This record gives sequence, C-alpha cells and structure tokens, in this order.
Amino acid sequence: MTGRVTTLAEPAAHIVGVGETDYCRGTERTSVQLTMAAAFDACADAGIAPSEIDGVVVPNGKVDAEAFIHALGIADLRFHAATSMGGAGTVAAIGIAAGAVRAGLAERVLVAAGGTQFSGPARLGDAGGSGMGIRWPGQAIRDHLERPYGLSVPMQWYSLHANRWLATTGADRAGMREVALATRAHAQTNERAYFRGRPLDRAQYDAAPMLVEPFRLFDVCQESDGAAAVVVERARAEQQGAHRAVRVLGAGEGRADTPDDLVSRADIMQMGLTKLAPRLLGELGLRLDSVDALWLYDCFTFVVLRQLEELGYCARGEAPDLVKERGIGPGGTLPINTHGGLLSQAHIAGMNHVVEAVRQLRGDAGPGQLARAEIGLVTGYGDMSDGSLLALART
Repeated sequence: MTGRVTTLAEPAAHIVGVGETDYCRGTERTSVQLTMAAAFDACADAGIAPSEIDGVVVPNGKVDAEAFIHALGIADLRFHAATSMGGAGTVAAIGIAAGAVRAGLAERVLVAAGGTQFSGPARLGDAGGSGMGIRWPGQAIRDHLERPYGLSVPMQWYSLHANRWLATTGADRAGMREVALATRAHAQTNERAYFRGRPLDRAQYDAAPMLVEPFRLFDVCQESDGAAAVVVERARAEQQGAHRAVRVLGAGEGRADTPDDLVSRADIMQMGLTKLAPRLLGELGLRLDSVDALWLYDCFTFVVLRQLEELGYCARGEAPDLVKERGIGPGGTLPINTHGGLLSQAHIAGMNHVVEAVRQLRGDAGPGQLARAEIGLVTGYGDMSDGSLLALART
C-alpha cells in the first residue's frame, strides 16, 4: 500500500468502529433515538464503552451534543463540532473528527448522522408539496429568485445542471440508467438495503415516469429513516475491537463559486469537488488508478456521473461511456456504491457510504465483499454543489 500513496498526514487517524440501524420508510422512533442506536452500535463495534467517547461531530447539526452526553454517559466531552453542508456534511465531518484526534483535542470522536427524513415533520408533503416547510441553503435566493419561476424542490434545481451538461457536452443520457441499474444490483447483496429483493431492469427503468426532465423515477433517491455512525481515534497499540482499523488518509471540502446560487453561477457544472479533488489527491500523492472502489454521493444518478468527471476519471460528458466500458455494478472494474447507495440502500445524507467503505476495506462486507479493497474514496455532495472527499486505506 505504501507505494500507492506517497504522502500521508501524521499522526494517523483511524476509523475503529461503525454502526447503523435498519433503514425503512416509516418509523415510530425519533431522530435522536435512531442516531443514538447507531452510536451505541459503533462503540460496540470499536470495542469501547460509549462513555469513552470524548468528542462528537454532528453533520448538519441535527442532534445537540448534549444528547450524546446524556445517552452515552459521556463524562467529559472535550470537543464538539457541527457541519452545515447538506449531503456533503457527513464526509466533511469525518475530516473534522480526524483533524481533532490528530491535534490531540480528543481521543475518540463519534460522528453520527441520520434521522427521520421520511417520517419526520419536514417532509415536502407536510407543506402541500411545495417545500415551504423546509429551510433550504440560500433561502432568500430560493424565495425571491427561483420559486417565483416555479423552482421549488431539489429535482427542479438539479435539472438545470443536468440539462446543461447533456446539452453542452453531448453526454449519453443512457449513463444515468447505468447508474440506476448498478446501484440496484449492488443492493441485492446487502441485507440492510431497502431495495433488496426488488431488482431493477432496463425495461422497468425506461417505462418509469419522467418526473422532471431529464429525471425518471429511478434517477431520484427516496428519503429514508435510519442512522449510521463511526468512531475515529488515533492509532492503537493493539487491536481493541473485533475488526481491523481503517486509516483516514485525508479529507477535505470545497465549494463552487456563488455556492448557493445555481442560476447565476458562471459555470453551472462547477462543483466543490472541482476545486477539492485535485487539491486533496495532490496533497496525498494519490493516483486514481490506485483507488479500488468509490462510494459517490448519489442523490441523483447524474450526480454520480458528474463526480466521476470532476474527480478526474474522464472529461466532462464522457462519464456515461466510462461507466459502460468499465462497469460499476457487481463484477465491474470500477465498483461504485457497493451497498446500493442513496438510490437503492437508503438516503441518510451519505453516512451509510462511509460505513460501507469501512466494511469493504477491512474485509467484512458480507456477500458483496470486493476481491480487492485496499484504498477507497468517499464523496459528499450537498446544498447547491458543496463537495467533500474522504480517502481511506486498509491497515
């Protein structure tokens, strides 16, 4: 592995435990209950008592630090942080946790995310389908620039980006279908995937209704209930839990120009990842041909394709050809979202991507375990194109 990464930050930070709840669409449990259940599972997986946690990072600030103190019995919470990047916040939170333990601000930092995205009171349907009950990033822009023209929900906002990409690059929209089919195929080997036992074929995809051009039904992920968590700490002298630790090689975040304003952005296809990927991969000396698997934020199928392009795997417009040639589903040479992703496992803002990456890299991902999994990349994508990137390696 040392020959595949030329620069590593020291001292090292490791993910030593992961946990997750079942994923569903309909629950009686609260967001706090789900988050704490995942936290307890992650601590058990790490082989530590919950009270040993002394740092907490909460993606998007959905749960207060005090809730962790009470539920986990933390005697001295030394460090706390929260992110505000939407779907990019979970991966960014891992970077914050790794930085905290490297700096000695805490010994063991818990990152937990999830909640009742489907069952909770913030559903679009609770506001008559308009999304008026949700406070979006750049709310003034949403209220005064976009909503008067009928742009009210994410699939409408992101359609601007998707349609510009298709129109200006000549990208083959069949690539979106490839992503949908691959994630659903991966989900069939994952017992925690919501769509396990419900395979998807080409005919079903093509027959699905068009929701907002160019998105058909299976191009858009569904809101879910559930939570996942990880424990980050510095290198251990000896194995403490039942599993090997996974090293955090590096993590970072980035934002597009005019980050909340899609309409006025000079280059609507610019993402936070556009700036972040060359910076972080360059700092680590990590080549893309050294990466064994990817867990890419997949709120929409086209976002997977666009992230491949901005990561540097190919030029803009070429990702559909890339995924067709390489194969991103089971048996492919470029495995992506081996758990089913947001599209076919669950949408809990991407923390399940981190959990799956860790399980793959330590070699205990079950029936979907990859034959080779030593280095992996996880991305986050949130708000109006904020980006985050996490590089992980087997120890």
